[in-house]
Amino acid sequence: MYRSHTCGELRMEHCGTQVTLSGWVQIVRNLGGMTFIDLRDRYGITQLAFNMESKPELCEMARKCGREFVIQATGAVRERSSKNPNRPTGDVEIEVEELNVLNQSAVPPFTIEDESDGGDELRMRYRYLDIRRNPVRQKIEFRHRLALEVRNFLSGLHFLEIETPYLIKSTPEGARDFIVPSRMNPGQFYALPQSPQTFKQILMVAGMDKYFQIVRCFRDEDLRADRQPEFTQIDCEMAFVDQDDVLETFEQLARHLFKTLLGHELGTFPRMKYEEAMDRYGSDKPDLRFGFDLRDLSAMKGAGFSLIDDSPCVKGILVDDPGQFFTNKELGLLTDWVRRPQIGASGLIYLRFSNDGIKATVGKYYTAEQLEAIGKALGAKAGDVLFVLAGERHQVLRQLGELRLELARRLNRITPGVFTPLWIVDFPLLEWDEEENRFFAMHHPFTSPLPGEAEKIYSSDRAVLASIHAAAYDMVINGVEIGGGSIRIHDRTLQSRNFEILGFEKDEAERQFGFLLGAFEYGAPPHGGIAFGLDRLCSVMGGQTSIRDYIPFPKNNMGRDVMIDAPAAIDPRQLGELHLRIDPKN
Repeated sequence: MYRSHTCGELRMEHCGTQVTLSGWVQIVRNLGGMTFIDLRDRYGITQLAFNMESKPELCEMARKCGREFVIQATGAVRERSSKNPNRPTGDVEIEVEELNVLNQSAVPPFTIEDESDGGDELRMRYRYLDIRRNPVRQKIEFRHRLALEVRNFLSGLHFLEIETPYLIKSTPEGARDFIVPSRMNPGQFYALPQSPQTFKQILMVAGMDKYFQIVRCFRDEDLRADRQPEFTQIDCEMAFVDQDDVLETFEQLARHLFKTLLGHELGTFPRMKYEEAMDRYGSDKPDLRFGFDLRDLSAMKGAGFSLIDDSPCVKGILVDDPGQFFTNKELGLLTDWVRRPQIGASGLIYLRFSNDGIKATVGKYYTAEQLEAIGKALGAKAGDVLFVLAGERHQVLRQLGELRLELARRLNRITPGVFTPLWIVDFPLLEWDEEENRFFAMHHPFTSPLPGEAEKIYSSDRAVLASIHAAAYDMVINGVEIGGGSIRIHDRTLQSRNFEILGFEKDEAERQFGFLLGAFEYGAPPHGGIAFGLDRLCSVMGGQTSIRDYIPFPKNNMGRDVMIDAPAAIDPRQLGELHLRIDPKN
């Protein structure tokens, strides 16, 4: 028996009990007559005590143990003379009578502590060591509890967990697929699923009624802090539902998760239309933990300032700055920030309101009376600063949306532990791409128009098609899209017309999606669903911006697993078996 108890289990009531513990050496403290080892496992840390007078050989053996040695210790539990109130086991220690070194350890490349001295890349290379650290271990444990609660909650609502294939057909819409060559079918390829979308719709046609799956998905796309090439979705679908049914069901799920895991009562889930979200916040996933709404500043036109007068859109953000954080230096730094390529603004106009008047970067174009009128219309008061951008509408909204978040960060207006959920609804069904001169699906090709707007889809008028709203919805919490879904098209004729609008030739649509169109001929019920990013939900609930620590073995920002060094070249013999050849010139 390697252990009778874990290193986080022992308390005062165990005093006098003979126990055996196994784990990793956190630290060895040599105090002369006494030596102490902090022994760690997944459950906690227990202090081991070695007495040089009574057990000199054991004491010498303990002093030779290094960090991360794997050891086994047997002895009696006793009360500590110097207690540690910051540790659950801090009232007791083990008076060691027997010590076995189960395995030695090289010196770790970084410290296995809550605050490590290892950088991201180093810790990812030695991920098995990083996971030993409390912050990472706790995140992985939290992910487990979250997944378990999801399963229990949805099972209680009669959802069935059903697995769908990982080796599927590549489709042209959405992000790039990861491709898998088929050895038994030369020249043909599988794709790894970006989502189980068509399979879950088929399951509704099959009468499964309520489906869910905690499923791995794959997208070959550029990475950010909240994206990985492989990620996990809580994927759900329901038959005989409308939009309200889906939203109410998954509001309940979100409330349950936050209450059970965080003890937090989520408030109401307001519903905001896509156009309102863009106009007020410059984002379809607005963070509502602070204000800083975007303001229309069309009234600034007509003063002879061409940058303003010639711009289709003039909007701004009014910020209360009673502590005068925005000094001239800070305003200069913020101007440099909006000029970065990631934001792309040519500059930043600002007006500072004070009891002594209004200081503005555009003061030479406006009289004092005009500036005062602008401030009055906005309800500006002394200490406020108005930041203004002008240009094409979509560009200005995006830039101000980013600026809004940056202002909140710099002014510390984002309170930790606060969660503000909402639904974004009534998205456009279609997006027009000027470069490709065609429509793309705002969500995916299977999204249904809103009730009452389906007939518009048969129009040949581009403006009419662009006006169609989708029965689509995103759950947003703290400015992060937690999940998204829609009511699906369940009629073959309507689905075929949508494919046509999206540029699919009839034969191509049949080749790509004939299985789904065919299924719609056999009594497809009305259905809809949603998918949540499990990794992203974990990070939002944990107050983190990166999903990496919630993934046991993440990829870096180049899509590489630096621990196992993947992707990697494969043996030429394998390439031959797959009927593939790599041109050595490329």
